[in-house]
Amino acid sequence: MPHEKIFNIQTPEDFKKVALSVFRYQYENVEVYRQFCLALQVAPKQVTEISEIPFLPIQFFKSHRIIAQDRQEQTVFTSSGTTGSITSKHYVASTNLYEASFNQAFQKQYGNPADYTILALLPSYLEREGSSLIYMVNSLIQQSNNPDSGFYLHDMDALIEKLTYLEAEGKKTLLLGVSYALLDLMETHPFELKNTIVMETGGMKGRRKEMIKEELHVVLQQGFGVAEIHSEYGMTELLSQAYSTGNGMFSCPPWLKILTRDTEDPFTYVNGKTGGINVIDLANLYSCSFIATQDLGKTHSNGSFEVLGRFDDSDIRGCNLMVL
Repeated sequence: MPHEKIFNIQTPEDFKKVALSVFRYQYENVEVYRQFCLALQVAPKQVTEISEIPFLPIQFFKSHRIIAQDRQEQTVFTSSGTTGSITSKHYVASTNLYEASFNQAFQKQYGNPADYTILALLPSYLEREGSSLIYMVNSLIQQSNNPDSGFYLHDMDALIEKLTYLEAEGKKTLLLGVSYALLDLMETHPFELKNTIVMETGGMKGRRKEMIKEELHVVLQQGFGVAEIHSEYGMTELLSQAYSTGNGMFSCPPWLKILTRDTEDPFTYVNGKTGGINVIDLANLYSCSFIATQDLGKTHSNGSFEVLGRFDDSDIRGCNLMVL
């Protein structure tokens, strides 16, 4: 399938057509997914609606090599996990496809990266190998073509100095940080940011007590002196991201769709009430585009969604996940 079809989706009918085509391709070419569908006794000829497509439990990325049989990986992204836990591995056959996905999604939501100074406070990601988030942010920083853009590990003083300078100069800035590090930063220095977007992702990574998202955002709003906290929703197993520009409401690029399954019946879908998040990521062409996550969320009729927490019996991992 030409990649252009994925990124040229404009209508719900376009999405359905491409999604069914991707399902058929993955059924035939991704052996783990094919065996999963066979176990459910689902064949492509039976599937005519998106709701009939089987969603692979995300745990399979911890135990299986999920990649189309006619492809070789160009890179492998790994999840952060906790000490001693089994991490997910995403075998990525096309880094160009990933780059097309995150670049177009960012541009649709925020415009050209060159319009921003991009500051990344992502210590827990920088301290390990194989982070898809670091891959994306590094590319955006390079595209900003700005000598003031860059990563910060533990040097809070340098970051405070840089933010203070950029604010004084009136520079349009994006500060992207893992939640616990943003809290550390605002506790080190009071801010009143007028030209900076503060975007959180990644949760507490075991460094702080988990917080309900609304509580976290209120604390960050006060600490940085901003009206809204933005968020990024992505994960190792995906090649696309959703963004929230405030109030915890996420929107998807045209090739990404969120469904919510009934927490008691994984084959029934709910809307406007809490359910398990199923993700259709059509950019995940050579892996699996249909993933049943361990996240809890709520979808809305306008296509937006909220992330509300995780199932109790899952390990706490992934970008932008708050535990209730």
